[in-house]
Amino acid sequence: MIDVLVVDDDFRVAEINAKYVGKVPGFRVAARAHSAAQALAAVERGRVDLVLLDHYLPDQTGLDLVHRMREQGHGTDVIMITAAGDVATVQQAMRLGALHYLVKPFTFAALRTRLDSYAALRRTVDRVGGRGLTGQEQVDRIFGALRTSPAPSAPGLPSGHSEPTTDLICGVLHHAGQPLSAHEVAARTGLSRSTAQRYLRHLEQAGRLRLSLKYGDTGRPEHRYAWVAP
Repeated sequence: MIDVLVVDDDFRVAEINAKYVGKVPGFRVAARAHSAAQALAAVERGRVDLVLLDHYLPDQTGLDLVHRMREQGHGTDVIMITAAGDVATVQQAMRLGALHYLVKPFTFAALRTRLDSYAALRRTVDRVGGRGLTGQEQVDRIFGALRTSPAPSAPGLPSGHSEPTTDLICGVLHHAGQPLSAHEVAARTGLSRSTAQRYLRHLEQAGRLRLSLKYGDTGRPEHRYAWVAP
């Protein structure tokens, strides 16, 4: 089994990612962490083969954590899972040895593709390492093991929508006990207001949410969304 440390400052997102890891054969969640300090402590305790790492952490960036890990001699493998999509962050992740970089929001299929390729890499390294490198062909096999194909969108979701984000929004509304506006959903999930609106509109059209209008003294009515029990 490949032991995975899931690192995300949002407890709900970490739980969703951990559940997805548990669905992939050969992988199990060894621990969860919500800060760089907790993550480093988990790595130092051992029993972690792979870190699924968010970049935006409360005490330190994810890449600063990777740099510290390398300085302290920890060679634990890292896959970045983050909303940071700027080129500079991606380049720095590559230079620090991140094996994959998955931008939020993403689908379970996209995460599984990366985990499967990581498992293939470990098998290839074990197989080639058992008899020693003999040439370029074996080197190419190791580097080629990480190649992935674009993952298809999850069935039933529009292009650009992901299962984790959908689950996150549904969970917030399910436990709210009252209708919420797009602004309130965005604040509770950490998403942008425009992203929250896009998902809420789709979920309402799919019959999973009920839309109501709240009229104020002036201006346009506020759209509020409530969970519809299946």
